[in-house]
Amino acid sequence: MNERNLSAEVVREVKKAIVGKDSVLVKVLAAILARGHILLEDIPGVGKTTLALAFAKALDLRFSRMQFTPDVMPSDITGFTLYNKATGQMEYQPGAVMCNLFLADELNRATSRTQSALLEAMEEGQVTVDGVSHPVPQPFVVIATQNPVGASGTQRLPDSQLDRFLLRLSLGYPSPAEELELLRRRQYGQSMGGVSQVVDSQSLEQLRQAAERTYVSDEVLRYIITLVGATRKHPQLIQGASPRATLSLTAVSRAVAFLRGRDYVVPEDVQTIWREAVAHRLLLAPGVEGTADAWEIAGEVLRTVNPPKIQ
Repeated sequence: MNERNLSAEVVREVKKAIVGKDSVLVKVLAAILARGHILLEDIPGVGKTTLALAFAKALDLRFSRMQFTPDVMPSDITGFTLYNKATGQMEYQPGAVMCNLFLADELNRATSRTQSALLEAMEEGQVTVDGVSHPVPQPFVVIATQNPVGASGTQRLPDSQLDRFLLRLSLGYPSPAEELELLRRRQYGQSMGGVSQVVDSQSLEQLRQAAERTYVSDEVLRYIITLVGATRKHPQLIQGASPRATLSLTAVSRAVAFLRGRDYVVPEDVQTIWREAVAHRLLLAPGVEGTADAWEIAGEVLRTVNPPKIQ
């Protein structure tokens, strides 16, 4: 089975657990292939945890989940060192983040200090405990969930942490037909047990490398730069997208093109993922909240920047 067929098979397996959210599943897989992390923002109970579990099973990723509450400590995530009387040495005790797919559930309920414990693992692929660095297993993906800002017990994630997430996605409510199918599956005991492993870590790395080989022309690169640059000049924003956003958008556009069966990126690939990759990185100017939001502004930028014509 070739790489693109493998990718399609992964989505088919995850769909056994998640009903009717095909476009979200493809975007999650694109982020994983682009070596990025995903933030799922939605109300409780719409399937965020189930989605993470299904991808872990289909991709054969060692899974760890932590429910973030105000009393979770940074050492719960990164691990800690403990004195071993038998050896007379300080020994590292791994934390929850030492896995392949880490589900940070309700991340915005934790304290800022605990949230920041994830930053090094997300950006550098390691954690530092008592001055000693420990690499996280590879592949490594963080899927974090957060309740909408303003929900009970939540606080806004800092800009520096939001910028580490490649995509911010939302599952949303199911349609009546989708909810009926969900009830039917549960009634007959069809849930996570139906999801099978499709690839192993070696095959996933091959898929990632295949996505990275997807060609991006100078015209499309300039289009990406123009889009990102427009956010930095927008009158309703005091902070536009960072250079990290430019790199992230390019990487995930490659993955989208790969999943669509092409070995080159076209403007439509960039447009498909633009708002999910950029909106959470934008900071509104004072007085704008209530009249517009970052999602709308990102959409406005997309409409006003003319895409190149690819021959």
